[in-house]
Amino acid sequence: MSAPRKYDAATVDRAVRMYRERQDETGESKLESRRRIGELLGINQATLRNWIERSEVDAGTRVGVTSSDNEELKRLRKENAELKRANEILKTASAFFAGGGARPPHQVMIDYIDAYRGRFGVSPICSVLAAHGYRIAPSTYYAAKARGVSAAVLEEAYAAEAVYDLYRANRSLYGVRKLWHTARRAGLHLGRDQVGRLMRITGITGVVRGRHHTVTTVADERAPRHPDLIGRAWATPSRPDQWWVADFTYVWTWSGFVYVAFVTDVYSRAILGWQVTASKHTALVSTALQQALFTRRRTDVTFTSTGLVHHSDAGSQYTSLTFTEALLEAGIAGSIGTVGDALDNALMESTIGLYKNELIELNRRSWRTRAEVETETADWVHWYNAHRLHSAIGYRPPLEHEANYREHHQATAVAAA
Repeated sequence: MSAPRKYDAATVDRAVRMYRERQDETGESKLESRRRIGELLGINQATLRNWIERSEVDAGTRVGVTSSDNEELKRLRKENAELKRANEILKTASAFFAGGGARPPHQVMIDYIDAYRGRFGVSPICSVLAAHGYRIAPSTYYAAKARGVSAAVLEEAYAAEAVYDLYRANRSLYGVRKLWHTARRAGLHLGRDQVGRLMRITGITGVVRGRHHTVTTVADERAPRHPDLIGRAWATPSRPDQWWVADFTYVWTWSGFVYVAFVTDVYSRAILGWQVTASKHTALVSTALQQALFTRRRTDVTFTSTGLVHHSDAGSQYTSLTFTEALLEAGIAGSIGTVGDALDNALMESTIGLYKNELIELNRRSWRTRAEVETETADWVHWYNAHRLHSAIGYRPPLEHEANYREHHQATAVAAA
């Protein structure tokens, strides 16, 4: 089927003029005049009728929208459609470029045009992007498509995928600093800024540590306290099992509060013992201590708790007679900080802060039961000890840091012998 003809203004004016002249001369019906003029000029009489009515509206003799107003409406509709399309381009581009910084990489813009050219067209996309600071011309896009994927772009894609895999392998928690160290440990020769750029390309960010002000320390003023043997000197320990620190926190579940206690080695930052219970009685912290002792005795035949210092806050669980007897029985010296002073147990506060941000409060998760908290805590503790990088120990995991110490200590002993 041929496309409909578009008549020029001169033809329209002549057809209308001839119709009116025939009406004036013959006095025949309008339909007959339209039919006759249509036959003479090869124009459908219905089309001619539309032209006649339009001329009457323009002349003010018929109610309706004039040609000039109609053209203005068409212009406004076109402008509105273009604005709507531009808005859609910006919305989809914003989502596509998420995490790409102030200006997304050139290849990312090429990929966006590839994804949306069928919906918006190449030229409209380039025009809208250029108007908002993302300068790319249609010729640039077509030239890039003609060249294909360069070796540099392909290498960057592989690097981005590797960084993303490392991020996922570490529970999707690391920011640029730790992810950079992780990449170096994995043998990737990437700079810190490069890792940050690849993170933006892949749209990943590290978890941000929050601030926790809830007080779980309830002191028993009648109970005797151990002296403070630490004095906030957290950098003092030169070997594992010199100082241990302990504390506990709470987790809200659908079935009520549960409490989680930890025991951590100050030298290596390793979590040696932990316990999850539905109450914050002395058994909570005593069991965590016993688990820490069992962990050491199971993995190190030379371990002795004699001379070890156990530091905690002044909570009633840690000053209770039962817990004090457990320390004495193991040959551990007790140490107590000041009530309500987080700095006196800063290292443990930091560990609990990590636990809350990296597991409990991540993605605003709701916890159902104590068993669920216990299972996920076990998984987090394993990752924390075996894989998580700690800046305080040279961006190494705690177990690796302890293994390095033992290897060095054994080598020194052999050399001395």
